[in-house]
Amino acid sequence: MRRITGKAKDETLIELQSTTDSQTGDGPAVLTAFRINLRSDENNGNGVNSLSERPMLPGHTETEKLQPNKDTVFFRDGVRRIDFVLSYVDDKDGEKKQERRREFEANLEKAGLELETEDKADSKDQKTYFLKIHAPWDVLATYADVLKIKVPFKASDIPHGQDVPLEWLSHPFRLPEHIMRPVPDYFTYPFDKGKTDFFLINDKDTFFPPSTRNRIVFYILARCPYYKEGRNDREKTGIKRLLSNGTYTAAFPLHDCRYWKRARNAECESERYNLYKHWARFLCFYKEQPLNLIRKYYGEKIGIYFAWLGFYTEMLFFAAVMGLICFTYGALSYDDNISSKEICNDSIGGTILMCPLCDKKCPFWKLNSTCLSSWQSHLFDNEGTVFFAIFMGIWVTLFLEFWKRRQARLEYEWDLVDFEEEQQQLQIRPEFEIRCTNRRLNKITQEMEPYLPITSKCARFCLSGATVLFWVCLIVACIIGVIAYRLAVYAAFASIIKDPMRKIQVVGRFITPQLATSVTASCINFVIIMILNFFYEKVAVWITDMEIPKTHLEYENRLTMKMFLFQFVNYYSSCFYLAFFKGKFVGYPGEYSYMFGGLSKLRNEECDPGGCLIELSTQLVIVMAGKQLWGNIQEALLPVMRNWWSGRKGRHHPENHYSRWEQDNVLLNFSQLGLFYEYLEMVIQFGFITLFVASFPLAPLLALFNNILEIRVDAWKFTTQFRRPVASKARNIGAWQEILNAVAILSVVTNAFIMAFTSDMIPRMVYLYAYSEKSNMRGYVNNSLSVYNISQIPEAHMPEEHDSWMDNSTTCRYRDYRYPPGHEREYKHTMQFWHILAAKMAFIIIMEHVVFVVKFFVAWMIPDVPSDVKARIKRERYLTQEYLHNYEVERLKLQLSASFITEPPSEMTSPTDKHEILSECL
Repeated sequence: MRRITGKAKDETLIELQSTTDSQTGDGPAVLTAFRINLRSDENNGNGVNSLSERPMLPGHTETEKLQPNKDTVFFRDGVRRIDFVLSYVDDKDGEKKQERRREFEANLEKAGLELETEDKADSKDQKTYFLKIHAPWDVLATYADVLKIKVPFKASDIPHGQDVPLEWLSHPFRLPEHIMRPVPDYFTYPFDKGKTDFFLINDKDTFFPPSTRNRIVFYILARCPYYKEGRNDREKTGIKRLLSNGTYTAAFPLHDCRYWKRARNAECESERYNLYKHWARFLCFYKEQPLNLIRKYYGEKIGIYFAWLGFYTEMLFFAAVMGLICFTYGALSYDDNISSKEICNDSIGGTILMCPLCDKKCPFWKLNSTCLSSWQSHLFDNEGTVFFAIFMGIWVTLFLEFWKRRQARLEYEWDLVDFEEEQQQLQIRPEFEIRCTNRRLNKITQEMEPYLPITSKCARFCLSGATVLFWVCLIVACIIGVIAYRLAVYAAFASIIKDPMRKIQVVGRFITPQLATSVTASCINFVIIMILNFFYEKVAVWITDMEIPKTHLEYENRLTMKMFLFQFVNYYSSCFYLAFFKGKFVGYPGEYSYMFGGLSKLRNEECDPGGCLIELSTQLVIVMAGKQLWGNIQEALLPVMRNWWSGRKGRHHPENHYSRWEQDNVLLNFSQLGLFYEYLEMVIQFGFITLFVASFPLAPLLALFNNILEIRVDAWKFTTQFRRPVASKARNIGAWQEILNAVAILSVVTNAFIMAFTSDMIPRMVYLYAYSEKSNMRGYVNNSLSVYNISQIPEAHMPEEHDSWMDNSTTCRYRDYRYPPGHEREYKHTMQFWHILAAKMAFIIIMEHVVFVVKFFVAWMIPDVPSDVKARIKRERYLTQEYLHNYEVERLKLQLSASFITEPPSEMTSPTDKHEILSECL
């Protein structure tokens, strides 16, 4: 029977002969123990030899052939490597699924893949079948040619670099050389099946590494149909649909060994064990990451993620140190805080009667009741905060520019320099090919290709945009609800805690209505954020699928923009409210502003006399720390619980009873969007430590500790909890790069406005240099509070209860710069208010311009691609062209020499003429 392995570029068909094509009652899954392809003499040079012609591997005795080790990545013959595994179970809908599997597996065999089935009787659960797939050399060579996979053709003679001075200092942080560089450096070139002798092919079985093999096999699986021959049901195509309809339960490549023990077979690489030993254990947190080994085992896309995360964590160290210095300065200058001393002083703050902060329920209160919050504000709101905000604006530029250089170096080292240009047409999603039935001519390739009509595309985009807008509006509505909660519950807390210094003896000095309101509102907001995230993630994937993006890159970019827009509004909206809206539209006694105008009795919130910065810090800590804690719990505990619940066999089950495919089958599946959520988590954290870092200098320190743990948790998950993902390529971090750039620019603006309008830094500076009589901060508190006549407060705003200690008071104070009662401009803004406003605007303009000028200068000074990398790229391209030219010349010489031998002498052409023709050709 003829079977087709696939089509090469010249459209030639390769005939295979199967030993059997019989089917049993169990359906197509019960195949022969193994399939041996007998090839013609023409294909024996490049193909896989028959079993009798293959030498037995070292260490494989006849006894092991009869009782093979089940913890292996080879077929039962011990020769052919398992490149992919499909698992399935029989169920009540078995006949229809059996028919699908029968057609699918038949088409896989036609594509040239070799199959071997493990019966359910051999499985521990007695119900799961495993279909093992092997790609022979001819299939690998054909698709490596189609996919333009780069392979080595000569060992590189370019040195890695010069010795680093004082290298011994970094020795404790380094890993062994064979772990950091698992393979030698080679010059590479896209594989060409017609030039196999040009490449360094020592052993065809190991020429393509396992990551490349599983990538090629998955490419075939994703495009292989499961309809009968002669039909054209385009929907019935690809392993993804077979997984979604339950025909197969799982599809995955195998890990090469157990993570805690090396493979017994010397032919196995044991790279998983090396990754666990040198990378995934938490005790290795201070060690560098084996990025080349990660890339070799998992592919470039996962490797570039861990390279970015590691570089980000390294750069966080400098931001964390500077933030800690700023916080330490605030703590050491604690005793020099004259404003807090005045607030806490019984003769100053204890004699100042403050106006009620809400209607009816809130009493008059003494200024010294905010003593603790004023001290806390000074920890984050001091002179060092201005310097730190400017430093972070420069730091974020350095981070992004140095990452571009690091990324350029990885692109060169990992052969990704020209990847996107070569692979753009090869990354078309199978879903796009299946669902787009219309065809049109590609002007570049001159081939018919599927496309989505413009009318359908516009309709899908409109529905997608409307859905995103609805969810963003839902977030805004929830934030407004939280604000309404803050306004309503503040009055309730104020009525309970009227005088915390007197009523609550144990913790009273730590409990104020402002603190209680801020903490509870932040916790409620965090819960709402997590709930909305849970639902929106599913909606975002659904609407992105509905848009039918053409390529995998386009799909990820669209999903990235949708998810980040939603997460941006979800996580940061409450922080924006506290930073730029709370306390800015309050009014004054007798003329207060209300939420929803006069439709509600919820008065807009005021800031403490110490400012709103402490509330912003509280919100930032709760949301940021809560998100990181919840994320680590999800990443570390849930996979363990899931694998334990599924009955995962561990070290107590010897490998001769528990096969490699069974061990991997019970692991978690790493989805196509697995890295997307990892990136999203880190980018949201990046926003916290840049957009609002002026309010909480310790945010980079929290992020640093989290990321040190994050790297090892992610590494542990990949090596122990997840099946081996299909290797895929990526030359950079994709759309996240542009998002980081946008966040970096926005962070300069937000921090400038936080320092100007949320912090009390500018009012203090204006008072110190323009209004202070003795050029110090004494009297600032009294100067920053305006006076209001209690008798002018409307009855609807007066507290329900009056304390005896305020009976003799005729005025109360409030936070603003307005003329006192009796003045000709009563309750109008003073000139000091306008001076402060002008100073704030000047500070914003100066700070933004200074930081942006430094940012652009630094970006201009630091080239995106290091000069040595540019030189290496040019050198490699030159050498590649030279070697390819020499190869073609030698090939042409051999062809012409052979033609002289085989062709009879011509009467018209003499041997001398032939030599002249040969010279001209060369």
